[in-house]
Amino acid sequence: MGDTVLVLGGRSEIGLAVAQRLAPGATIVLAARRSADLAAEEQSLRTAGAAAVDRVEFDADDLASHSAVLLDVVRRHHRLDVVVVAFGILGDQRRAERDPDHAVQIVHTDYVAHVALLTQLAAILRTQGHGTIVVYSSVAGARVRRANYVYGSAKAGLDGFASGLADALHGSGVRLLLVRPGFVVGRMTDGMTPAPFSSTPGRVADATVAALRAGRGEVWVPWVLRPVFAVLRHAPRALWRRMPR
Repeated sequence: MGDTVLVLGGRSEIGLAVAQRLAPGATIVLAARRSADLAAEEQSLRTAGAAAVDRVEFDADDLASHSAVLLDVVRRHHRLDVVVVAFGILGDQRRAERDPDHAVQIVHTDYVAHVALLTQLAAILRTQGHGTIVVYSSVAGARVRRANYVYGSAKAGLDGFASGLADALHGSGVRLLLVRPGFVVGRMTDGMTPAPFSSTPGRVADATVAALRAGRGEVWVPWVLRPVFAVLRHAPRALWRRMPR
């Protein structure tokens, strides 16, 4: 019997790429808004070898719905082996600086919704006694920059929460993999100039799956960003505030 893999954010390029790599023999559950429109994503997973593909309606910003969605997936598929938490928005930094509602929207999706969902998910997996959660932070949260400080602050909060949750889960049979990608060239960043050490959804997925199989707790994508940010964390503020996006 293959694993059950739940992708929360079923349209995410990274989430879908991870699911394709885990698909052979597995049951893949894609959770997203307008789940009826995920026919192309479902077909790509079947082509990749998935034993079954299920689609469920999921709105990350509707916190009150999280529990029912998760419990329904467990009821229908009996267990969760890997949960890929892949939803999120980049938002518009310039707009967020003028529009508090937009700033809150970014933080709500990228931090608050993750906190709510991960708390409930951890409780379910603790009861189950096993399972792996994949959480996507970002190097944007390693040290928050002027150019994207709303998004970066949300990722910084998520990184801290996920790191603490990973420690809290130690010994429970449940583990958490924290992934810190750099700039990812894809739909979310369309039209933006790629930053140094940019990656793609496929490369992030490759690193994620390799880390999953190796039993690691965190991974930077690409790996060179870890030593780079070990240095950049100590850059003088006067220099840091002039850093480009």
